[in-house]
Amino acid sequence: MIDAYPSSGEINLQLKDATKAIQMIEQRYSADCDDVDRTDGLSMSFVNWRFNLCSSNTEPVVRLNVESKADQALMQQKTEEILELLRTSS
Repeated sequence: MIDAYPSSGEINLQLKDATKAIQMIEQRYSADCDDVDRTDGLSMSFVNWRFNLCSSNTEPVVRLNVESKADQALMQQKTEEILELLRTSS
């Protein structure tokens, strides 16, 4: 199962303005996105990967999970890409 859907696992990141950061990520990825779900934070799905980014209700952090379809390198690339965008937003 891990080979079929490589995952970053839950990554916690402290940000000054989580709402602003999540909005920035949504704007950045919306043009290429196949599906958006706001049930639990922001979930965006693409052809070969997806992510969920949400604010914690109990801690001053955002939580990021990235998953790909059988592509470890893509999952790692997208995880690093999103983390870098989040870090520069705060």
